[in-house]
Amino acid sequence: MTYEFLTADTIADYISANPRLAEQVDVGAITEVKEVGDGNLNLVFIVHDAHGGGVVLKQALPYVRLVGPDWPMTPDRARHEAEALQFHGRLAPALVPEVYLFDAERYILGMEDLSDHRVWRGALNDGLRHEGVAALMGEYVAAVAFGTSIFSVDPEEQKMIAARSANPELCTITEDLVFTEPYFENGRNSVLAANVKDANELAADDVMVRAMGNAKWSFMTHGEALIHADLHTGSVMVRAASGDEGPVDSAKAFDSEFAFYGPVAFDLGALWANYTIAAARATALGEDDRADWCMNLCAETWTAFEATFRASWPERRDARVFTDGFGDDLVARWHDETWVFAAAKMARRIVGLAKTKDIESLPEELREGAARGVLDVARAAVRERESGPASENYIAMASQILRATTTR
Repeated sequence: MTYEFLTADTIADYISANPRLAEQVDVGAITEVKEVGDGNLNLVFIVHDAHGGGVVLKQALPYVRLVGPDWPMTPDRARHEAEALQFHGRLAPALVPEVYLFDAERYILGMEDLSDHRVWRGALNDGLRHEGVAALMGEYVAAVAFGTSIFSVDPEEQKMIAARSANPELCTITEDLVFTEPYFENGRNSVLAANVKDANELAADDVMVRAMGNAKWSFMTHGEALIHADLHTGSVMVRAASGDEGPVDSAKAFDSEFAFYGPVAFDLGALWANYTIAAARATALGEDDRADWCMNLCAETWTAFEATFRASWPERRDARVFTDGFGDDLVARWHDETWVFAAAKMARRIVGLAKTKDIESLPEELREGAARGVLDVARAAVRERESGPASENYIAMASQILRATTTR
């Protein structure tokens, strides 16, 4: 597949040729064009002008940027991201960036500049506390869970949206990297020498592998809502209302190119996993109070999710068999599934490809215990998920394990 890649030298001409982008940036007064695509897949440019205007241009490459042309990848993922952002933006407009343009020929997405925000993972790694983000992400997942499901959308229309949203190539990445490869040697797994025993024990854990089989089956077959499907602290931008931390006045989920019709609890589990990984970093650094704060984000997200979903439930399209009791059963099932999806995402981030800076940037002597703790939490989660109220019990279990495995 051949198409022209954006460069810093061609950005101004591209913006000039697209009126919606030119509304955001004065091309005659551009002061900065910065390529910030430090993720795994795409080119990303931030463009600023002398008047305070800005825009982000994101272009999907025909391969996985993390690996290079040896791993081809459909650039149609840009369409999935654009359409998911537009759909989600109608349901939760304050919680995703605004889309200005999608160029289907060159797979370019033009969207809101969030330079006054920062990536939440980076803020967490710097020890900052942005209050309220976890609750907003719970509201976001709930808005999508209800608003893109059969409870809100005409079933025939929902089926057509689901068909257009089919995202097989990126789903295969998740199916392999998250649910399968951490348990089978494939050439992409890696851990510290000190954690080889932990990785081997994970792969030999029949209970864990069985749980991953069930989780993978659910991921592949349960088309409940148009989920984000890659929702973690690295795909959330945050802005404090005042200063570098504290209560936020804005939080936005981005990078939704993995979006497809999948299980609602997958997004919740991904958030829990990344909160746990942030807590593992804090624990390794001896910051137990901050670790507790990170773990409590799980409860904040779940509480906001459940409250928002239940508030929408009376508006469901068909209450005949989708009774209040059915709604209770659905929420309870999502409680249970969140634990398992969190376990999957934790194990993958420690053993598999594309790890997190939370753990990888720690000194080796601290990284060993943090990595072991995250894997031990994952293995415990699949065993203890039916022990009671999801978030409270999960937090207590995970906190205890992380402190027991620290090597500081």
